[in-house]
Amino acid sequence: MAPVVNATVETARRALATRLQSAGNDSAELDARLLVGAALSLDLTGMVTGAKRTLTQDEADRLEGLAQRRLAGEPVARILGIKEFWGLPLHLTAATLVPRPDTETVVARALELLRADGAANRALRIADLGTGSGAILLALLSELPHAHGFATDISAEALQTASRNAAELGLADRATWIACDYGSGLTGAFDLIVSNPPYIPSADIAGLDIEVRAHDPRAALDGGADGLDAYRALISQSAGLLTSGGFLVVEVGQGQSGDVEALMTASGLSPTGPPKADLGGVPRAVSARRLPR
Repeated sequence: MAPVVNATVETARRALATRLQSAGNDSAELDARLLVGAALSLDLTGMVTGAKRTLTQDEADRLEGLAQRRLAGEPVARILGIKEFWGLPLHLTAATLVPRPDTETVVARALELLRADGAANRALRIADLGTGSGAILLALLSELPHAHGFATDISAEALQTASRNAAELGLADRATWIACDYGSGLTGAFDLIVSNPPYIPSADIAGLDIEVRAHDPRAALDGGADGLDAYRALISQSAGLLTSGGFLVVEVGQGQSGDVEALMTASGLSPTGPPKADLGGVPRAVSARRLPR
């Protein structure tokens, strides 16, 4: 279906939603609204009040460019360069994953553990290994006003993006950015370590949705032959970095929770109960503790 000629804001939105739906997009209405808003620099109120205004040719061309990118499989978050996570707007770049709702399960589990332990109001030291956009760390800092976070990534571009996000969220003074592989560049003891590492088996990447395989950085997806390479590295590092009684919480892929718990146990950590499931019911956040000594 071709774009509508001499369209109003409302007819352009409806036409784009129809095109996206015909292409198999299961969030066509939302995507169309976001893309029209981006192309025309309108928020929801502006789209409603200006619904009957006719698009200029420049606006129509701009919208069509965004539409073609979405129809080709590029995620809306990539097109807009921003994604909300834990209620926080986060900038993205090619070096960062698009934060997904599943990963909020890690934040929720970490907060549960800290609050149950009476530690949420302490001056905690938190490490986020492989931070990407900074999503997990910044969500935690937004909930833990006395905590300081240390975030690592091997990508300088990812760390720059995370630092920008921290600054725009007013959290820069409580975040430190370190270029290294997982916890290899960290020293000192941490009350909480979190991570969403790459966990897709290498052979499975080609079968992922185009939005993921063609647009997320492969280094943030590829977990090696069995998907567990990153856990082998970061769990052993974390065991030596946690305080006595400190917690480790990691995101895992479907079917990986048992293997990751076994790696934690082998490193001397004690699992803190069943993995926390995401909204789809998949065990998603695996946690363990360094037992007090």
